[in-house]
Amino acid sequence: MDIVEAEGAAATGVVARTVAAGEGEREPHPSDSLRTFGAVVQALREHAGLSRGDLAAVVRYSKHTVESVELGRRMPDESFVERAEEVLGNTGALRRAARHLSRGEVGLAAWFRRWARLEREAVSLCTYECRLVPGLLQSEAYARAVFEGTIPLRTDAELETQLTARMERQKMMRERPTVPFSFIVEEHVFRRRFGDAEAMRGLVDHVLERSAPRNVTLQVVPLGAGLHACLDGPVQVLETSEGRRLGYSEGQKNGRLISDVKEVRVLCQRYETLRSQALSPKDSRDLLERLRGEL
Repeated sequence: MDIVEAEGAAATGVVARTVAAGEGEREPHPSDSLRTFGAVVQALREHAGLSRGDLAAVVRYSKHTVESVELGRRMPDESFVERAEEVLGNTGALRRAARHLSRGEVGLAAWFRRWARLEREAVSLCTYECRLVPGLLQSEAYARAVFEGTIPLRTDAELETQLTARMERQKMMRERPTVPFSFIVEEHVFRRRFGDAEAMRGLVDHVLERSAPRNVTLQVVPLGAGLHACLDGPVQVLETSEGRRLGYSEGQKNGRLISDVKEVRVLCQRYETLRSQALSPKDSRDLLERLRGEL
């Protein structure tokens, strides 16, 4: 994997800003990029033969702040980055790395955050799902039922946070009407019951609505389709603005970002093959409408 998700004021002014920001101010959900940046700062500091106290003195921040940055617990501000850059070799590495810093996304699994960030910038996204309705197509009632059924159990506050994140993530489909979104979903996923008939109808209606725009394609793999090319499990493939393709697969308590060119090529071939084996978009919508009528 080769992607890494990795001021000249007086000292009194620095102290004032530090207190205003809160020395105890931590990122509630440290991101991979913050942890990676912190590890780079620590490596450069140790290479320079400096202790945390030494670095704190020259960048005019407290030792606690330096420790928090190195451990990925705090977002460094611009002045910290500039001063640390000058002290630790002035190679430009910290400045460039700081451009890609992002806070942890509340409500998203740690292993999914890098992919979620890539999704927001992708120029196309393909999703195959055989376990449950894809997150980008889930109704609120369906998403709530999914979160309520997971182990370990979540508190009400945690559940609401995750539900909000799931619904917020769906906005990118409405906000990016020229980006192609392709979904291939197994028929049995839509037949799996949750809640009552009204909740099931609400799910189908939501999926039909979300898949109606011209840039969204939904295909269903019918029960009678037999064995096919994606039996290894769910997969997602996206294309970046630079024309690069990346893949993502997910299992129990983990997710894997796939950047190896050969591996991604195989995933794309499997997806394209399955696309030809699934129902057409029109027939898929007809099937969903029939399923709704059976409820």
